Amino acid sequence: MRTARLLVRHEARLLLSLVLWVARRTHGTGSGRAFGYAGGQGAMMLGFGFVCLVETVAMSVLLRGWPTAHAVLLLLDVYGIVLVVALHASSVVRPHVLDVDGGSLRIRRYVHVDLCVPLERIASVRRELRMTHERADGELDVEVGSRTTVTLELAEPVTYVTFFGRRREVRVVRFHADDADGLVRALDQARV
Repeated sequence: MRTARLLVRHEARLLLSLVLWVARRTHGTGSGRAFGYAGGQGAMMLGFGFVCLVETVAMSVLLRGWPTAHAVLLLLDVYGIVLVVALHASSVVRPHVLDVDGGSLRIRRYVHVDLCVPLERIASVRRELRMTHERADGELDVEVGSRTTVTLELAEPVTYVTFFGRRREVRVVRFHADDADGLVRALDQARV
């Protein structure tokens, strides 16, 4: 039951992101400075949406003789396309946020990763392009298009809560930002 509730909440947040995207608004940026990461996946999401659209048309042709199955699959396919667009929208409207006044960096991806790192816990920050990521204890890789561009090493661990509520302590966080150099500079200035 808890899992179903989490999945329904996730889809509702995705659909809300779609509304925010159409309204050209962002979520949770407040007075902080936003750093996007959606540019690193735009082509991939467009390709994924196109494949879903082709599949919808193909299934409509294949099931034209079975109206009930056609209607059910058409509804599911259209909803799938809406979710793909909403997934991309969630990455646009939920950027990373550097809040100097609040003393934190908020690292996000879609609606399911939202990690708040206090600036005083950041031991070092560097621009580092990585294309491969092996899972390791104490490390969190928030990849976009299988790459990360910024690496944070923390003096003290922060707690990352996974999609299903599992807690992990992390000391190294790698994530992607479209303007990685600008984010690293801003973090260096904020930590001084």
